Amino acid sequence: MIVIEPLISAQDVSYFRQQLSELPWQDGTNTAMGMASSVKNNNQADSSDAKVRQLSNELLAKLGQHPTLISAALPHKIFPPVFNLYSESQEYGYHVDAAIMRIPGTQEVLRSDISMTVFLNDPTEYEGGELVISTEFGEQQVKLPAGHAVVYPSSSLHKVNAVTSGQRVAAITWMQSMIADTSLRQTLYQLDRSIQNLIADDKTSRAELDRLHNVYHNLIRQFSQLG
Repeated sequence: MIVIEPLISAQDVSYFRQQLSELPWQDGTNTAMGMASSVKNNNQADSSDAKVRQLSNELLAKLGQHPTLISAALPHKIFPPVFNLYSESQEYGYHVDAAIMRIPGTQEVLRSDISMTVFLNDPTEYEGGELVISTEFGEQQVKLPAGHAVVYPSSSLHKVNAVTSGQRVAAITWMQSMIADTSLRQTLYQLDRSIQNLIADDKTSRAELDRLHNVYHNLIRQFSQLG
Protein backbone atom coordinates (compact mmCIF):
# COMPACT_ATOMS: atom_id res chain seq x y z
CA MET A 1 0.00 0.00 0.00
CA ILE A 2 1.60 3.25 -1.16
CA VAL A 3 0.29 6.78 -0.61
CA ILE A 4 1.12 9.34 -3.32
CA GLU A 5 1.17 12.92 -1.99
CA PRO A 6 -0.12 14.47 -4.17
CA LEU A 7 -1.04 12.70 -7.38
CA ILE A 8 -2.74 15.72 -8.93
CA SER A 9 -2.52 19.42 -8.07
CA ALA A 10 -5.06 21.54 -6.22
CA GLN A 11 -5.81 23.27 -9.52
CA ASP A 12 -6.54 19.91 -11.14
CA VAL A 13 -8.79 18.91 -8.23
CA SER A 14 -10.77 22.14 -8.60
CA TYR A 15 -11.16 21.52 -12.33
CA PHE A 16 -12.37 17.94 -11.94
CA ARG A 17 -14.77 18.89 -9.14
CA GLN A 18 -16.27 21.72 -11.19
CA GLN A 19 -16.71 19.49 -14.22
CA LEU A 20 -18.22 16.66 -12.17
CA SER A 21 -20.77 19.03 -10.64
CA GLU A 22 -22.28 19.47 -14.12
CA LEU A 23 -22.30 15.80 -15.17
CA PRO A 24 -24.91 13.03 -14.79
CA TRP A 25 -24.67 10.45 -11.99
CA GLN A 26 -26.25 7.02 -11.77
CA ASP A 27 -26.82 4.36 -9.14
CA GLY A 28 -23.46 2.68 -8.54
CA THR A 29 -25.06 -0.75 -8.17
CA ASN A 30 -25.64 -0.71 -11.95
CA THR A 31 -21.94 -1.41 -12.50
CA ALA A 32 -21.33 -3.84 -9.62
CA MET A 33 -20.82 -7.48 -10.49
CA GLY A 34 -21.38 -10.66 -8.51
CA MET A 35 -21.32 -10.45 -4.74
CA ALA A 36 -20.21 -6.80 -4.83
CA SER A 37 -23.66 -5.70 -6.02
CA SER A 38 -25.23 -6.59 -2.66
CA VAL A 39 -22.85 -4.37 -0.65
CA LYS A 40 -22.42 -1.39 -3.01
CA ASN A 41 -24.37 1.77 -2.25
CA ASN A 42 -23.02 4.87 -3.96
CA ASN A 43 -23.38 7.02 -7.05
CA GLN A 44 -21.17 6.85 -10.12
CA ALA A 45 -20.63 9.23 -13.01
CA ASP A 46 -22.28 7.81 -16.12
CA SER A 47 -19.38 6.36 -18.13
CA SER A 48 -21.52 6.26 -21.27
CA ASP A 49 -21.73 10.07 -21.24
CA ALA A 50 -19.27 11.67 -23.67
CA LYS A 51 -18.20 14.38 -21.21
CA VAL A 52 -17.59 11.82 -18.47
CA ARG A 53 -15.43 9.79 -20.86
CA GLN A 54 -13.48 12.93 -21.76
CA LEU A 55 -12.92 13.76 -18.09
CA SER A 56 -11.83 10.18 -17.41
CA ASN A 57 -9.32 10.33 -20.25
CA GLU A 58 -7.96 13.65 -18.97
CA LEU A 59 -7.28 12.10 -15.57
CA LEU A 60 -5.87 8.98 -17.21
CA ALA A 61 -3.32 11.13 -19.06
CA LYS A 62 -2.17 12.66 -15.78
CA LEU A 63 -1.78 9.26 -14.17
CA GLY A 64 0.48 8.10 -16.99
CA GLN A 65 2.81 11.03 -16.38
CA HIS A 66 3.32 10.64 -12.61
CA PRO A 67 6.77 9.18 -11.82
CA THR A 68 5.87 7.77 -8.39
CA LEU A 69 2.82 5.97 -9.75
CA ILE A 70 4.83 4.56 -12.65
CA SER A 71 7.55 3.38 -10.27
CA ALA A 72 5.09 1.83 -7.80
CA ALA A 73 2.77 0.15 -10.29
CA LEU A 74 4.88 -0.38 -13.43
CA PRO A 75 1.57 -0.27 -15.32
CA HIS A 76 1.04 -2.12 -18.58
CA LYS A 77 -2.64 -1.16 -18.86
CA ILE A 78 -4.73 1.34 -16.88
CA PHE A 79 -8.52 1.19 -16.70
CA PRO A 80 -10.16 4.55 -17.51
CA PRO A 81 -10.82 6.17 -14.11
CA VAL A 82 -14.32 5.93 -12.67
CA PHE A 83 -15.74 8.80 -10.62
CA ASN A 84 -17.88 8.00 -7.60
CA LEU A 85 -19.86 9.94 -5.03
CA TYR A 86 -20.90 8.87 -1.54
CA SER A 87 -23.62 10.90 0.16
CA GLU A 88 -24.84 10.54 3.73
CA SER A 89 -25.45 6.88 4.77
CA GLN A 90 -23.90 5.50 1.57
CA GLU A 91 -21.12 2.92 1.80
CA TYR A 92 -19.47 0.00 0.01
CA GLY A 93 -19.08 -3.13 2.09
CA TYR A 94 -16.15 -5.51 2.03
CA HIS A 95 -15.42 -6.85 -1.45
CA VAL A 96 -12.59 -7.89 -3.78
CA ASP A 97 -12.23 -6.20 -7.17
CA ALA A 98 -12.88 -8.37 -10.21
CA ALA A 99 -9.73 -10.14 -11.39
CA ILE A 100 -10.41 -9.53 -15.10
CA MET A 101 -12.02 -6.35 -16.42
CA ARG A 102 -13.00 -5.38 -19.95
CA ILE A 103 -11.86 -1.89 -20.92
CA PRO A 104 -15.01 0.05 -21.96
CA GLY A 105 -15.53 0.45 -25.69
CA THR A 106 -12.85 -2.07 -26.61
CA GLN A 107 -12.29 -5.82 -26.81
CA GLU A 108 -9.28 -5.50 -24.51
CA VAL A 109 -9.25 -7.07 -21.08
CA LEU A 110 -7.16 -6.08 -18.09
CA ARG A 111 -5.96 -8.19 -15.18
CA SER A 112 -6.46 -6.09 -12.05
CA ASP A 113 -3.17 -6.26 -10.14
CA ILE A 114 -3.39 -2.84 -8.51
CA SER A 115 -6.31 -0.69 -7.37
CA MET A 116 -6.08 3.05 -6.81
CA THR A 117 -8.30 5.65 -5.15
CA VAL A 118 -7.74 9.34 -5.91
CA PHE A 119 -9.43 11.55 -3.32
CA LEU A 120 -11.13 14.59 -4.89
CA ASN A 121 -12.28 16.41 -1.78
CA ASP A 122 -10.77 17.11 1.61
CA PRO A 123 -11.55 15.09 4.76
CA THR A 124 -13.02 18.24 6.34
CA GLU A 125 -15.88 18.14 3.80
CA TYR A 126 -17.34 14.86 5.06
CA GLU A 127 -17.37 12.51 8.03
CA GLY A 128 -16.87 8.77 7.71
CA GLY A 129 -16.10 7.49 4.22
CA GLU A 130 -12.73 5.97 5.09
CA LEU A 131 -11.26 3.49 2.64
CA VAL A 132 -10.51 0.40 4.74
CA ILE A 133 -8.02 -2.12 3.35
CA SER A 134 -7.57 -5.51 4.99
CA THR A 135 -3.85 -6.39 5.16
CA GLU A 136 -1.70 -8.96 6.92
CA PHE A 137 -1.14 -6.29 9.58
CA GLY A 138 -4.87 -5.73 10.13
CA GLU A 139 -7.28 -3.13 8.80
CA GLN A 140 -5.67 0.02 7.41
CA GLN A 141 -7.94 3.09 7.20
CA VAL A 142 -7.15 5.68 4.53
CA LYS A 143 -8.67 9.15 4.26
CA LEU A 144 -6.44 11.56 2.37
CA PRO A 145 -6.44 15.23 1.34
CA ALA A 146 -7.82 16.16 -2.06
CA GLY A 147 -5.45 15.25 -4.86
CA HIS A 148 -3.71 12.51 -2.89
CA ALA A 149 -4.02 8.87 -3.82
CA VAL A 150 -3.44 5.39 -2.46
CA VAL A 151 -2.48 2.30 -4.46
CA TYR A 152 -2.88 -1.21 -3.10
CA PRO A 153 -3.15 -4.80 -4.37
CA SER A 154 -6.48 -5.51 -6.08
CA SER A 155 -6.49 -8.87 -4.35
CA SER A 156 -7.08 -7.12 -1.00
CA LEU A 157 -10.43 -7.20 0.73
CA HIS A 158 -11.48 -3.57 1.11
CA LYS A 159 -14.50 -1.38 1.82
CA VAL A 160 -15.62 2.24 2.11
CA ASN A 161 -17.14 3.12 5.47
CA ALA A 162 -20.53 4.82 5.52
CA VAL A 163 -20.45 8.59 5.07
CA THR A 164 -22.22 10.08 8.09
CA SER A 165 -22.33 13.68 6.86
CA GLY A 166 -21.31 15.61 3.75
CA GLN A 167 -20.22 13.99 0.50
CA ARG A 168 -17.12 12.01 -0.47
CA VAL A 169 -15.92 12.39 -4.08
CA ALA A 170 -13.19 10.21 -5.54
CA ALA A 171 -11.87 8.56 -8.68
CA ILE A 172 -10.95 4.90 -8.78
CA THR A 173 -9.01 2.87 -11.30
CA TRP A 174 -7.26 -0.45 -11.76
CA MET A 175 -3.97 -1.36 -13.35
CA GLN A 176 -2.41 -4.41 -14.90
CA SER A 177 1.24 -4.27 -13.99
CA MET A 178 4.13 -5.45 -16.12
CA ILE A 179 5.19 -7.25 -12.92
CA ALA A 180 2.37 -9.47 -11.69
CA ASP A 181 4.07 -10.58 -8.47
CA THR A 182 3.26 -8.13 -5.66
CA SER A 183 6.41 -8.75 -3.60
CA LEU A 184 8.70 -8.42 -6.62
CA ARG A 185 6.93 -5.23 -7.67
CA GLN A 186 7.47 -3.83 -4.17
CA THR A 187 11.16 -4.75 -4.29
CA LEU A 188 11.57 -3.00 -7.65
CA TYR A 189 9.83 0.08 -6.25
CA GLN A 190 12.22 0.21 -3.29
CA LEU A 191 15.20 -0.26 -5.63
CA ASP A 192 14.03 2.56 -7.89
CA ARG A 193 13.50 4.86 -4.88
CA SER A 194 17.05 4.15 -3.72
CA ILE A 195 18.43 4.90 -7.17
CA GLN A 196 16.51 8.18 -7.36
CA ASN A 197 17.75 9.19 -3.89
CA LEU A 198 21.33 8.46 -4.90
CA ILE A 199 20.91 10.55 -8.05
CA ALA A 200 19.51 13.44 -5.99
CA ASP A 201 22.35 13.15 -3.46
CA ASP A 202 24.88 13.74 -6.27
CA LYS A 203 27.64 11.83 -4.44
CA THR A 204 27.37 8.46 -6.19
CA SER A 205 29.54 7.94 -9.23
CA ARG A 206 27.97 7.66 -12.67
CA ALA A 207 29.48 4.19 -13.06
CA GLU A 208 27.79 2.96 -9.87
CA LEU A 209 24.45 4.45 -10.91
CA ASP A 210 24.78 2.78 -14.31
CA ARG A 211 25.31 -0.59 -12.61
CA LEU A 212 22.22 -0.09 -10.43
CA HIS A 213 20.15 0.96 -13.43
CA ASN A 214 21.39 -2.12 -15.25
CA VAL A 215 20.21 -4.38 -12.42
CA TYR A 216 16.83 -2.62 -12.17
CA HIS A 217 16.00 -2.76 -15.87
CA ASN A 218 17.29 -6.29 -16.33
CA LEU A 219 15.01 -7.48 -13.50
CA ILE A 220 12.06 -5.86 -15.25
CA ARG A 221 13.17 -7.38 -18.55
CA GLN A 222 13.41 -10.82 -16.94
CA PHE A 223 10.10 -10.83 -15.07
CA SER A 224 7.78 -8.55 -17.07
CA GLN A 225 4.59 -9.97 -18.54
CA LEU A 226 3.18 -8.00 -21.45
CA GLY A 227 0.66 -10.46 -22.83
